[in-house]
Parts: sequence; structure tokens; C-alpha cells
Amino acid sequence: EAEPPVSVVDKVVDKKQSRPLAEEYLKYLWSPEGQEIAANNYLRPRDPQILAKYKDRFPKVDFLSVEKTFGDWRTVQKTHFIDGGVFDQIYPGK
Repeated sequence: EAEPPVSVVDKVVDKKQSRPLAEEYLKYLWSPEGQEIAANNYLRPRDPQILAKYKDRFPKVDFLSVEKTFGDWRTVQKTHFIDGGVFDQIYPGK
């Protein structure tokens, strides 16, 4: 799905001792209140109820699923991103 990438980076939160804060922030992003804030700022909410509320702003989109289209991530990695794989064959910088 199309969504901003967010994560807790272990090495960073452990070094800064900020894991609890980072994890709570992530939980908040996916809460109804966080999804409402996202939608108000033109980020497509993942919560179906919030998305329905903003349906005029976010038309229906058929998302591509890596797993459904290409298989499991192990196969994708071996096929597309291994040295000499599909990415190397189509990327002009290689």
C-alpha cells in the first residue's frame, strides 16, 4: 500500500534510549486520532472509517501487492535485487 515509511530503528533508539517514546509515536500514527491528522494533511489514511470520511479527497486506488504480484520477499530479492538480477538489467546506471 502507499503509505509513508515509518519505523523504529533499533540502533538509533537504543543509542538515544528513546525506544518507549518512538514506539508510542508509531502507535499514535496508526490510532484513529493520528489517522485523522494524516488525512487532514493529505496523507491517505489506512483506517477504513477515516478513509471513508475523506473519500472525496482520496479516490479508490487499486494497490499493487508485492507478495501477490511477485511472490514472497525471498524470491523477490533473489530475482530482482541479486547482483545481475532484474534491477541491474534495467537500471541504466549499471
